[in-house]
Amino acid sequence: MAIVIDENECIGCETCVELCPEVFEMDDSSEKAVVKEPESQLDCVEEAIDSCPSEAISRE
Repeated sequence: MAIVIDENECIGCETCVELCPEVFEMDDSSEKAVVKEPESQLDCVEEAIDSCPSEAISRE
């Protein structure tokens, strides 16, 4: 299952990047988070999904 960020919901808070920098990074042009490792199985991904204040991160 791929990790996906809904660009319309992301508020650019950087919580996911702080929790899981191996998987998430900020896009400087949009000031929103992007997924750099969509197939990652790291435990921090679930923590990022659960911690996202706008619920923009999911697995599809």
